[in-house]
Amino acid sequence: MSDSKTLKPVIQSTPFQTQPTQNVQGWERIGSLAGGVVMMGKGIRRGGFFGLIQVAIGGAALARGISGHCSAKSLLDKSRQEMNTVRTKIERAGEELKNLKTQAEVAAEKATKTVG
Repeated sequence: MSDSKTLKPVIQSTPFQTQPTQNVQGWERIGSLAGGVVMMGKGIRRGGFFGLIQVAIGGAALARGISGHCSAKSLLDKSRQEMNTVRTKIERAGEELKNLKTQAEVAAEKATKTVG
């Protein structure tokens, strides 16, 4: 039994090992902290099922303010970046189409001058 095999982890990283980038700053972060505290306080005072929901939403807002990261915001930013990439590709294709049209018109003029 001298063969010592090392165990390799199946999952290389977990969400708790790497810190997500902060995408909530300034007044937005302060607003999340304040809003989260207020909502949690109102939910605790209200009680019941709807109070529990209010506490949960307030806790999520508070966590967003403390961590400075919002997953929903990062998804929206990613979608916005993809949309800008597509827009750039469409604009580039439009410019290429204009250039091809101009080249075709010049070639057609040359063809009519040589024939006529």
